[in-house]
Amino acid sequence: MIFPERFSNLPTYAFPRLRELLDAHAPGGDVVHMTIGEPQHDFPAFVPEIIARHVAEFRRYPDNNGIPELLSAITGWIARRYGVTLPTSQVMALNGTREGLYNAAMALCPEQKAGAKPLVLMPNPFYQVYAVAALSVAADPVYVAATAETGFMPDFAGLPEEVLQRTAITYICSPANPQGTVASRDYWRDLLALAEKHDFQIFADECYSEIYRDAAPIGILTVAAEVGADPERVVLFNSLSKRSNLAGLRSGLVAGGPKSIARIRQLRAFSGAPLPKPLQYVAAAAWADEDHVVENRRLYAGKFDIADEIFAGVPGYTSPPAGFFLWLPVKDGEQAAVRLWTETGVRVLPGAYLSRDVNGENPGKNYIRVALVAPIKETQRALIQIRDCLYVRGE
Repeated sequence: MIFPERFSNLPTYAFPRLRELLDAHAPGGDVVHMTIGEPQHDFPAFVPEIIARHVAEFRRYPDNNGIPELLSAITGWIARRYGVTLPTSQVMALNGTREGLYNAAMALCPEQKAGAKPLVLMPNPFYQVYAVAALSVAADPVYVAATAETGFMPDFAGLPEEVLQRTAITYICSPANPQGTVASRDYWRDLLALAEKHDFQIFADECYSEIYRDAAPIGILTVAAEVGADPERVVLFNSLSKRSNLAGLRSGLVAGGPKSIARIRQLRAFSGAPLPKPLQYVAAAAWADEDHVVENRRLYAGKFDIADEIFAGVPGYTSPPAGFFLWLPVKDGEQAAVRLWTETGVRVLPGAYLSRDVNGENPGKNYIRVALVAPIKETQRALIQIRDCLYVRGE
């Protein structure tokens, strides 16, 4: 058999890699899972009733792009959240945002840029689908460090001119996964100007936009409207997984210019897997309701207050303004994860598993990612164990 080489250099995905690292060892206490961003808060109470009301729809093929009720709910939420009015033809429902982040590259990345193989920029560390999407369209991924020195946001403008000229797509996550950093209005303005100058598209992954502590993160659609950017310049992604604690619903959205969304819809017609219709009714109700989102945000804010108290005085600790991860500095992420597991039973993710080596450096190597998704008392106990194990007794 001959197999493709384009994925041959991919490392093992983060969670199988974590199992290889930890599962040979017995846990050192009651197990607490803080690795995956799978919310454990209650989802909206209306979910079961809506599924039951529309259960007969499971026998029918679902609408590819989204039922009218869902598309209207999405555009209504975008108008309320970002102050931008879009027709329903400029949005599409996704079977999970990861599907959209991948397929948008398939639909929109050109075969060449500036007479050469296209480049796809992304922060480093990053959500791993960005790199696989780039490789799938025969583009080269470019990993741009997002470290403490850069304010945990990638400095795309600092790249060489020849790199920017070949860039077709730039992935950017705000609030950032894993650091929780939020792109400012100036950051979005500068990135939009850079994209205009070098003619590339911005894929804005804002899946954590509704989990914040103080001010709501400004979104790229808001800034794009302020500066009068070309509607095709931006493709926005968001999700109900974090906002509404519905990771298993697999419901997200993509929004963008009319030409971009038409191409994404065309690809979906041939190869996509739309959300089952009863679940689309659930998604419509979730996008239209804010009360459960406010309560969800309150719960996460309480966990971050606890984290700030527990890690006060820990050198390098940064209290993130948004998202639900802690990006904790350690000497070595893998060693810290093994020690935590074997001494306490707390399971965390080494930061290097979310990053790539560039010039012999991995920006995630000296970090662990800690997901604050467990119930508050369990989270508090686990954070104390992390502090005592790694920072009081020392690595």
